[in-house]
Amino acid sequence: MHSLLHATCITPTDGSEPVDATPDLDALYAYPDTAAPWVRVNFVASIDGARTLGGRSAGLGTPADHRVFSALRGLADVVVVGAGTARDENYGGVRIDDATRAARLARGQAAVPPVCVVSASGRIDPAGRLTTDTEVAPIVVVGSDADEDAVAALRAAGADVVRTRSRSVPSADLLGLLAERGLVRVLCEGGPTLFGALLADDAVDELCLTTSPMLVAGGAGRIAESTADAVRAMRPEAVLADDDGTLLVRWVRAR
Repeated sequence: MHSLLHATCITPTDGSEPVDATPDLDALYAYPDTAAPWVRVNFVASIDGARTLGGRSAGLGTPADHRVFSALRGLADVVVVGAGTARDENYGGVRIDDATRAARLARGQAAVPPVCVVSASGRIDPAGRLTTDTEVAPIVVVGSDADEDAVAALRAAGADVVRTRSRSVPSADLLGLLAERGLVRVLCEGGPTLFGALLADDAVDELCLTTSPMLVAGGAGRIAESTADAVRAMRPEAVLADDDGTLLVRWVRAR
């Protein structure tokens, strides 16, 4: 047993420098060097396990969470999200600052990662922020029975729409399609149904979980939802803390 109160502080509230040097988030969260897709999931939850506040995860965010959120996006080849979360959180394209762009290009990545939306039905607003507020075209992965008119409208709006071979969007198909495009550093930002499906398919390599320093009660659900248990052993790779009580843990699959 080890004390974790020595965790690194990110943004002290009194404006002073933390005792430990501010961590190099790019180094701390660097993806492993692998040709196969590496699936990282990022979530925020309250102390009592709620994944949303007022129906949105943004209500649980803190300055430290926002910093790590941006760092994870800067490292990813693609940001994957379920259709429900894309609608609820009003997703647009990823925004990248100049320094992060330069670092990405130096690593051989595209300057801006695309957003990939998983929607078996394909029913996504073609005039929404996904297609109108973005630098790069979104990828929309749909099922074999996705609505033809919806698919046509998304393609007309500039989306890269890809059909899978089944009515659903299996994890293997999703990751295979991304790998064909060279998008192997995968960042999944939810929602809980997509996270649950990835877990059920044994496709999750790590979870970056922010615990927001608040209790909220209410009826908000868990960060992962599925019809059956999907147990995976994980180990903490890094633990960060902030003066406001935020805890951020990088959990990696135990091999």
